[in-house]
Amino acid sequence: MPNRDLLDKEYVLFRDFLEQQCGIVLGENKQYLVKSRLAPLMQRFGVASLSELVSKTLSPFERQLRSAVIDAMTTNETLWFRDTYPYELLKNQIFPEMEKTSRSIKIWSAASSSGQEPYSIAMTALEYQQIKPGAFSLGVHILGTDISNTMLEHCQRGEYDGLALSRGLSPERRSKFFEDSGKGMMRVKDPVRKNVSFRHLNLLDSYTLLGKFDIIFCRNVLIYFSADLKAKIIRQFAQSLNPRGYLLLGASESLSSLNSDFEMIRCNPGIIYRKKT
Repeated sequence: MPNRDLLDKEYVLFRDFLEQQCGIVLGENKQYLVKSRLAPLMQRFGVASLSELVSKTLSPFERQLRSAVIDAMTTNETLWFRDTYPYELLKNQIFPEMEKTSRSIKIWSAASSSGQEPYSIAMTALEYQQIKPGAFSLGVHILGTDISNTMLEHCQRGEYDGLALSRGLSPERRSKFFEDSGKGMMRVKDPVRKNVSFRHLNLLDSYTLLGKFDIIFCRNVLIYFSADLKAKIIRQFAQSLNPRGYLLLGASESLSSLNSDFEMIRCNPGIIYRKKT
């Protein structure tokens, strides 16, 4: 039987490795999380113990293993239209401000995971355009980025099983925006897919090559970073936004004193941040 024990010193080394590679900060007592996420990789990579797996991960020569470990540790479950209110704010407040913009609208989903967020944004934009014909005449483009290549491949396929579709997606939207792709899977329809693209990005790296955005979604991500790295990421978001562009964070996340480039706007419900001019 595989040995899933992990010594305290091994955990500390792995925790430091993870923070260095992708900025995620594990607490003092998150060994259980490491065990649950990495245990499935033991058989895949032919190792008999979790200690051996961690030891190999720390080697710079184990690229495939390192990639799999980072995938396992950074992949989070997500929902369609998570928390609802960000998408209502798009339709009721943000989109009306931007609908006559004389260029395409660019939106960035900064941790796209398995694709639900960027596709939910695209569906919201299409719903808005159906209500307001002529809005966004030059289009709305959504970019989804993630550190996990496995998740990006999943996003690009745009296929989901019944369980994934049951998490936050109404029957009406399922019927409207998805088609049967066989073997119990449903695929996002082309009118949604054509407005969404995906690419690999580590949030610790530069965003310069992504260009400028009107809206950035980075929801339920900053909670995993240290205060210094949060501040760095927020600074880079500010540089990536057009004047008076919007930043949407998770319900439990706040800029607080991390950055002075944004003004906080209280909504009912929720809070959004607008870049100062």
